[in-house]
Amino acid sequence: MTSLEVLGNSLGAPVPLGPELDDAIRTLKREKNAVLLAHYYQESEIQELADVIGDSLELSRAAARTNADVILFAGVEFMAETAKILNPERIVLVPDTKAGCSLADGCPVDRFTAWKAQHPGSVVVSYINCSAAVKAESDWICTSSNAEKVIRAIPEDKKILFAPDKNLGRYLIKKTGRPMELWPGSCIVHETFSAKKLEVLRHAHPEAEIIAHPECEEDLLELATFIGSTSALLRYVETAAAPAFIVLTESGILHQMQKRAPHKLLIPGPPVASCACNECPFMRLNTPEKVYLALRDLAPRVELDEALRLRAKAPIDRMLSLP
Repeated sequence: MTSLEVLGNSLGAPVPLGPELDDAIRTLKREKNAVLLAHYYQESEIQELADVIGDSLELSRAAARTNADVILFAGVEFMAETAKILNPERIVLVPDTKAGCSLADGCPVDRFTAWKAQHPGSVVVSYINCSAAVKAESDWICTSSNAEKVIRAIPEDKKILFAPDKNLGRYLIKKTGRPMELWPGSCIVHETFSAKKLEVLRHAHPEAEIIAHPECEEDLLELATFIGSTSALLRYVETAAAPAFIVLTESGILHQMQKRAPHKLLIPGPPVASCACNECPFMRLNTPEKVYLALRDLAPRVELDEALRLRAKAPIDRMLSLP
């Protein structure tokens, strides 16, 4: 089993406010030789403070090559676990220990191993959005950026089990032609977009291209002109000729999209309900104030059992070895 060791925040001076908070975070990063890694889905204030902003693959690579003494991962728990798997000798921090992931939560390791046992001899590919314990039971880890490459690297005579995202798995089956057994999981953000509301938006903005992350439901992907990982969507908005885009992924990415394509209209994908459901509630638990406290107190820390870490590292290394 994996464990997230919560060391707690020590009592100290009040948290600075406004611009002073940003300056204090930058000062702490220098003093503690810390690197702040932030996912594209973080709030814009955290993105602006980050040393590296990226998707899961980019941040995994950044974690693997950093020389910092301290890694503060502004994302969700499985991302910080991955950083610790790759950096056992470094302090790895998270701003909020409750920042989990619906995909990881929906794939507990006991059920996962039972499912795996029903398909002996299969190659197990797990999306990086899973716990360290599930990674340790996998043959390959993949991200949405390299999932197709991972699937194509597996000999064609091998049966493939894919977990935990059924929508990404279904998309990969279509892309590669490889049959796979899929774990029945999905992302609470990407499954919330409404095809009916999307049609209304498309008619209101006929000049806009629909672009989507492959974690979206199949009926939404069929409406998209481009499907790609978070970083691929960002590059597409930057380089494509269209003047407007309806973006079907977590809305935090729009901050970087607007910075790189300031003259383009960016429209967040519409959720079914009248809510901010296109924002990941786990990602949004992280705040600049929590970033400051984590750096100040060097807590909460991610700690992993060494035997588990080594087992989880093997499929990650296999992924990172791909060109």
